[in-house]
Amino acid sequence: MNLLQHGLAWIEPAIAAYGAWALLVILYFESFGVPLPGESALIAASLLAVRGDLEVGHVFLAAWTGAVLGDSTGYLIGRFGGRRLLKRFGPSVKLTPERLARLEAMAQTRGFLMVLTARFIVVLRQLNGVIAGSVGMPWHHFVVANALGAALWAGLWSFGVYFFTDAFRRLL
Repeated sequence: MNLLQHGLAWIEPAIAAYGAWALLVILYFESFGVPLPGESALIAASLLAVRGDLEVGHVFLAAWTGAVLGDSTGYLIGRFGGRRLLKRFGPSVKLTPERLARLEAMAQTRGFLMVLTARFIVVLRQLNGVIAGSVGMPWHHFVVANALGAALWAGLWSFGVYFFTDAFRRLL
């Protein structure tokens, strides 16, 4: 646990120093697969907004923008190279050709809902765009689902933390 605490210790100082821009950059890179603590950064930024160090509207806008742009970058990576990577390295992570075919079929029928809700699931949040692009989800469906999912996720973790911090304090 100590290693985790030390590894995450840079988040609050980075956001305190660079504001919502740092949050945007962290969430951008996390959203297309770089293993960064995006949700933790968003919660830290929201708590800084509670303290008055940041504006909660800026936190939300940075989170939404970083998430949408990052997932869109991931989609493009998946669209123009992800299929080859899935075929080559998929079996090493138990993604057999049969499972890949099922994933593609699911993306065609339920892709919108998958992208909309993936932001709330830790590993899917990072790989959402890459997978959608790799399996050929139509761009216009992806963009709308991505923007809505990012708005719901960013709204929950920015405004939710901001408005309900006092209620949590009273419970403790």
